Amino acid sequence: MTLTPVERHERRRQQRRRELLHWSVRTLVVLLVFLLGIALGQALHDNPKPGETITVDRTLHIPTGNPASTVTP
Repeated sequence: MTLTPVERHERRRQQRRRELLHWSVRTLVVLLVFLLGIALGQALHDNPKPGETITVDRTLHIPTGNPASTVTP
């Protein structure tokens, strides 16, 4: 079966569209996996490791003033 030049041109156009669509989908999948990897890395970095001891130091400030002023007669 011999194709006319118009039919050959149309087939090539369709094939280029299919290739473009396939490469677009592949690129989108790779980008999505990359972004999910970054998100997972950030989540693991932000959370402390299990079993790790966390120490919090706080200073207690006691108000200074005349203690007699708080006593009512």
